Amino acid sequence: MTSHLKIGISACFMYPDPNRVAFNKKTLQYVEQSVPHWVMSGGALPVMIINPSGDTFRGLITVNDYAQWLDGLVLHGGADVWPGSYQETPLKEAWNGDKHRDEYEIALVKAFVAQGKPVFGICRGMQLINVAFGGTLYQDIPSMVNTDQEHRHSDRYDQNFHQLEIVEGSRLDQLLAGHPKEKINSVHHQAVKDLAPNFTIEARCPNDKIVEAIRHTGDAWVAGVQWHPEFHKSEYGTLNDEPLLKDFLAAAEKRKNA
Repeated sequence: MTSHLKIGISACFMYPDPNRVAFNKKTLQYVEQSVPHWVMSGGALPVMIINPSGDTFRGLITVNDYAQWLDGLVLHGGADVWPGSYQETPLKEAWNGDKHRDEYEIALVKAFVAQGKPVFGICRGMQLINVAFGGTLYQDIPSMVNTDQEHRHSDRYDQNFHQLEIVEGSRLDQLLAGHPKEKINSVHHQAVKDLAPNFTIEARCPNDKIVEAIRHTGDAWVAGVQWHPEFHKSEYGTLNDEPLLKDFLAAAEKRKNA
C-alpha cells in the first residue's frame, strides 16, 4: 500500500443562519474543493481538520493531536481576519471577520510549527500567518491604500489577474526560475500591512507594492502567497504553481523521514 503524505486543510465555518435551507440551526465546517484537489495533484492525501474546540470533548481532542498525526498544514482562503487578532478595532462592521476561525487557525499554526512541520497559507491563510506571528493587515485595500489596482472583482472573481513582482534571490525566485509566466489571480480586499518579525517579503504587486508572498526566515518552514494557486489553469496563461506545491510537500516528506 502506498504511503501518502497526510496534509491537513484548515476548515472554513458557516454559522447558524435561518435563511439557509439545510442545517440552518447548525454550524458547518467545510473546505472549498479546489484546495484539496491541488494538494492531491502532488500525490498527497488531504485531510480536513475539524475544529476540536467546545465543551463536548473537554480537551480530549486538541489541535496538537492533528499536528502530531499529519505531515503538514495548508490554510486556505475565506472570511476576513478579525482585526482584534492584531489588536485593532474593525473600521466597518462588514470587516469584522471571523474571530472564531482566527483562534482555531492560529492554534493550528502554532501546533504544527512546534512539531517542526511545514505550514503553507493561501490568501487569507497568508494573512493569518502574518497575524499569528505578530504582523498586521490593511482591513480594506481600496479605502486604505492609494492604488488603482483592483485586487478583488466580484464578477471576474478568480479570473481577475495582475502581474507579479518576485524579489530577486528569494526562495520563491529560486523555485520559479524557468517559469516565466508571472500573471496571478487576485481575490482579496485585505493585505499585509506590517510584516511579522522573522519574515521576509518574496513578492509584491508591481502596481502598488501590495505584499503577495511571505516566508519565515528562521528554522520553521512557514510560507504563504496572496493569490490562489489552486485556481490557476494553463489556459489562463497564469503562473505555474507546481514548484510551490512540490517544495511544500518536499519539506513535509523531509520532516516525516527525519
